[in-house]
Amino acid sequence: MEGSALKLLGAGVAMIGSLGAGIGLGLIFSAWITAIARNPSAEAKFRQIGFIGFAVTELVLLMCFVIAVLLMFAV
Repeated sequence: MEGSALKLLGAGVAMIGSLGAGIGLGLIFSAWITAIARNPSAEAKFRQIGFIGFAVTELVLLMCFVIAVLLMFAV
């Protein structure tokens, strides 16, 4: 294989982590909506925890993207 094909293959493999991030975001928000529906008075507490979970899960997605871009253009 050529070097450019291997770089693109590596970038594609690096983006597999985005699948887990998408599933994680779906689980976080479905649990968040369920928790607020069950106990609306605790919405402020759930909001803080939900945004922290969103930020951590989104960080995984962004790191996968950065690694893929680095593999395509910097290596």
